[in-house]
Amino acid sequence: MADDRLPQPAVILVRPQMGENIGAAARAMLNFALTDLRLVAPRDGWPNPRAVAMASGAAGQVLDRARVFPTLAEAMADVDFAFATTARGRELTKPVHTPATAMAEARGMSAAGRRVALIFGPERAGLENDDVARANAIVTVPVNPDFPSLNLAQAVLLLGYEWGREALPAQPAPRLRVPHGETPATRLEIERLADHWEDGLTRARFFFPADKAPAMRLTVRNLWSRMGLTRGDVQIFHGMLRQLTWTGPGKPRQDAGAQDPAAQD
Repeated sequence: MADDRLPQPAVILVRPQMGENIGAAARAMLNFALTDLRLVAPRDGWPNPRAVAMASGAAGQVLDRARVFPTLAEAMADVDFAFATTARGRELTKPVHTPATAMAEARGMSAAGRRVALIFGPERAGLENDDVARANAIVTVPVNPDFPSLNLAQAVLLLGYEWGREALPAQPAPRLRVPHGETPATRLEIERLADHWEDGLTRARFFFPADKAPAMRLTVRNLWSRMGLTRGDVQIFHGMLRQLTWTGPGKPRQDAGAQDPAAQD
């Protein structure tokens, strides 16, 4: 999560061509709590239903707040310092940053009360020289020189990540630790366990109704892979399922007169 104490940078998309890319950029912004989206002369007009569909739920709030401007100069009216993103060399003399150094500088300026903007160009050809001329500095991602092109949303995501990086947790979640002396289960052992339980649950008609069954199977499969199981754990789970589904001699028989406790509610 970005640092809420700092004024966030404005994200300016200049002449974006596809609604889907605007929606994807909004999703990338909200990943790092950026919500100030400004659109300069979007090709297909605004609002755009394809952008809303691509924004997927919560990121729609970024689109709801988006402002549209006819020119880049008007979109930058309240901006003190702007970074233009481009992969191409320019005839213009300007400081050139990586995303990391640019956003470090942006955080410093925001802390001093200066308004920062990140400018992104159209999908096909990027920013024109007239656009770059309005910026104070250039941001270039150090990628493969034989293929430097980035999708619009990817570029927004990279700068958003660098903006919020210092406020992000060092570790997304606590790592699962295997008890001392235990051997972690292999991927194949976990796959076999998942198959065993999926088969048993299928025969028990757990995956119901049919239209929800694929999502339920995926959820259960994901459960096994994230548990950090040991080989001993896997054997216990296999044994539990075998006992639950055992129908041979010695199987405890439920009292026909007993009621399901849940049915008494």
